Amino acid sequence: MTHDFRRADMPRPAAPALAPVPAPAPRRNSAPDMPDMPDMSDMPGAFNMTAAPVPAPGQPPVARADAAAPCVSAPPFPVALLRCPDYQPDRVQHTVAEALDASGWAPPRGRILVKPNLLRAAPALSCTHPQIVRAACAWLLDHGCALTVADSPGFGTARGVAEAIGLAAALRPLGLAVTPLDDAVAVPLSFGGSIGVARCALEADGVLSVPRLKAHGQMRVTLAVKNLFGCVPGVRKAFVHTRHGDRGHRFEGALVEVAAALPPTAALLDGVEAMHVTGPGSGKPYHLGLVGASASCVALDAVVCGLLGLTPAQVPLWAELARRVAPGALPGHAALVCEGLDAFDASRFEVPGVLKPMSFRPATLLRSTVRRLWAAWRS
Repeated sequence: MTHDFRRADMPRPAAPALAPVPAPAPRRNSAPDMPDMPDMSDMPGAFNMTAAPVPAPGQPPVARADAAAPCVSAPPFPVALLRCPDYQPDRVQHTVAEALDASGWAPPRGRILVKPNLLRAAPALSCTHPQIVRAACAWLLDHGCALTVADSPGFGTARGVAEAIGLAAALRPLGLAVTPLDDAVAVPLSFGGSIGVARCALEADGVLSVPRLKAHGQMRVTLAVKNLFGCVPGVRKAFVHTRHGDRGHRFEGALVEVAAALPPTAALLDGVEAMHVTGPGSGKPYHLGLVGASASCVALDAVVCGLLGLTPAQVPLWAELARRVAPGALPGHAALVCEGLDAFDASRFEVPGVLKPMSFRPATLLRSTVRRLWAAWRS
């Protein structure tokens, strides 16, 4: 199995003073159906490792990070967290620019793929807010980048979803439009077979993942790394679920290897109005008032999961990143700049207690395919 994860190999500008990431507060079992979970705070990737890890039920033991991982010699990834109370355009523009400036990311010269989360046309809460995407694009244009804004929605077309949620209108003054991620190129998987990834994403000089913070019925929470799965065009995503879901850690491994196949990626998180209770498309709004950014999608995800009080044992994708010793996932890989975790109240943020199967059975795959085709036709 592949154990590397592409890290942005570029000079980093001087960043503000770094603060170590504090241990997350123990999570309240706020979801009504959330079972009692063993204390997994010592698993690789958590920030307060003190004892031998306890594997999740039905999962193989996970080695301690301090036994399996090499010494972390590189400086930690800065993770910038800033408060943003609403989506007022001028405020969002200022906050996003400040977050990206502080994140340590120097966008490479050339073409940058801006990858928002455009799940479907409704509700708008299921997609990255248009003002966050617009502000990211304005910042990149100011840095001399050429941009492609693209996604492959779960339901509908990229252009149709962008029009419906107001993203097309927000980007128009910048001379930008949303395009589909298609024209798949086969990328080999370490455990056999291959996965189709959009040529546009593979051939970019850099990628900015711009997700919305959402609960997720299969992954518990979806953030910057999971958002990159949208670089797999169209119904191919459903076939990945069918072929690799619930087969050990293959589905999570496929997500990690899609991200690893891409050019260097950075992340900008829309956590102003998050989605909780369930998701990724039908949860409830949760006002967190957060914008986050980092040169490492993995480091940003790990910090935000810690803010939510989660551990790798509860987040399958984080656990897989920790197993592979992915840069950004383990203790010492991330450091906070700007605000600390205590600036944000995530105490009432609910996540699904019992996760749905990751695999799509044949009937589920057929229904999903029909729904996707119907949504695409309508848009």
